[in-house]
Amino acid sequence: MFKGVFTALITPFKDNGDIDETALRKLVDFQLENGINGIVPMGTTGESPALNHDEHIKTISIVTEQVNGRVPVIAGTGSNCTREAINLTKRAKDTGVTASLQVAPYYNKPTQEGFYRHFMEIAESVDIPVIIYNIPSRTSKNIENSTTLRLAEHPNIIGVKEASGDINQMMDLILKKPESFTVLSGDDNLTYPLMALGGNGVVSVASNIIPGRMVSFCDAALKGDYPAARKMHYELFPLFKALFLETNPIPVKAALALMGKIKEVYRLPMCPMLKENKEKLITVLKQYNLI
Repeated sequence: MFKGVFTALITPFKDNGDIDETALRKLVDFQLENGINGIVPMGTTGESPALNHDEHIKTISIVTEQVNGRVPVIAGTGSNCTREAINLTKRAKDTGVTASLQVAPYYNKPTQEGFYRHFMEIAESVDIPVIIYNIPSRTSKNIENSTTLRLAEHPNIIGVKEASGDINQMMDLILKKPESFTVLSGDDNLTYPLMALGGNGVVSVASNIIPGRMVSFCDAALKGDYPAARKMHYELFPLFKALFLETNPIPVKAALALMGKIKEVYRLPMCPMLKENKEKLITVLKQYNLI
């Protein structure tokens, strides 16, 4: 079930800052029409830190309803407060999501034992598949493989979105993990090496704007056609870089606005790109015939 490309979906806003339900439903349809393997609402790319809990659940509910069971929906319901994460996950389960994405608790910097107890408490409290999200560049602490492997013993903890940026850590995890445990890249630009090493796919930012191309790329890797996948990786690499000219999701939302799919509206502290960076983004988007 959890193989291929899962879009880390942005959250579109109206000019007044409210969730743009019409644009959100159209974005979901755009993903499904291009063969995406799953959708991940309310991750960092969805500006989840700037939405309140009711808005979280509203967004997840809209996405789940629009998907209508056609692909898995993995809802971002993590928090640095374990009770809060459990509450959000229970509410998301009620909307019919397939699984939950649980980010490593941020700012309070748990020990490895704290990470273990946090994720175990969630897995024990809500009967829904859990994918751990390891992104130390945002949370300030790495979930070590020894902790992830302990967690993988729980039947509800079925995978990890690995965004440590450390290929050695990824290799070691793939070598030691249970066969059924899913390892997804959290970085578009590391998708090819991770999949070549035995990973299962990617939770992708780029697929917001190029879902079809990302699906073709990952399909090639899943079929073991690594020459074709490598070729597509290098073709897409400049776009992957351009989407991180500034903090995600600023560039990808700017790109979608330039493509006419959303209004370019952010919630503070996210804000529009610097003029010089936006000009660089526009140049790259034109090279890919996206605008």
